[in-house]
Amino acid sequence: MALSNKYFKDIKWATRQRLQYIEVMAYYAGVVTRSEVAKAFGISDAAATKDLKYYGDIAADNLHYKHTVFGFVPTDAFSPLFADLTPVKVLPMIASNLAVADGPYGDESIYEISMCELPLPSRLPTKEVMSQITRAIRQAKKLRIHYLSLSDSDHHLERIIEPHSLVNTGERWHVRAYNEDSFDFRDFVLSRFEKAELLDEEAESNLAYDDDWSEFVTLKLTAHPKLDADKQARLLFDYGATEDEIAITVRRALIGYLLQRL
Repeated sequence: MALSNKYFKDIKWATRQRLQYIEVMAYYAGVVTRSEVAKAFGISDAAATKDLKYYGDIAADNLHYKHTVFGFVPTDAFSPLFADLTPVKVLPMIASNLAVADGPYGDESIYEISMCELPLPSRLPTKEVMSQITRAIRQAKKLRIHYLSLSDSDHHLERIIEPHSLVNTGERWHVRAYNEDSFDFRDFVLSRFEKAELLDEEAESNLAYDDDWSEFVTLKLTAHPKLDADKQARLLFDYGATEDEIAITVRRALIGYLLQRL
């Protein structure tokens, strides 16, 4: 089952978001109800009913109504049209309690699937500093910063940088930028920005000049040879490997972070 690109684009974005939520709920919760759609998007029950009927018209074989749960459940022939149902996409949505950003559900779980994450300390700058960094990236401008480096030699210096990308390593955020003092591209940890000021000067560099950023490298990983064959097979399965090795393509500038995570 598939929708033509033209038909898909004719469906309004807000409607597609609700249809995506219907698929995620039906598949991962096993049932989706009118009241759940209404709560997740702050719409009336009548509007939610209309969305569920519309979805049924588009994908008649995906859901069927089950009276005992007062909702729609997925059929054996269920095939998503709007949602990417891979766990890597869905788990962050469940963890963040998101159907759409800033939904009207507050602290109530819209998926009703218990989820807990480690309460790690925040390693991010203030919103005032963060906005200057993102504006510099978006507008390709220079940025004057006060950066608290861990280096003993230059731990508190004013610098001019030209940021081009944000990076999430899974443990912390940093910004990739050209450093005018050292004449090279470096990583600046966001939590170490004390101040930042957007300058009215065009950046003279961009990511195209950052060779380590532009070049991709493929790392090939396999189970440790000292493990017996059965443990090697189980370990590879744990990482979703379908062969004897796992290939990961990464920007050369990020290889160190990837190896640290692994």
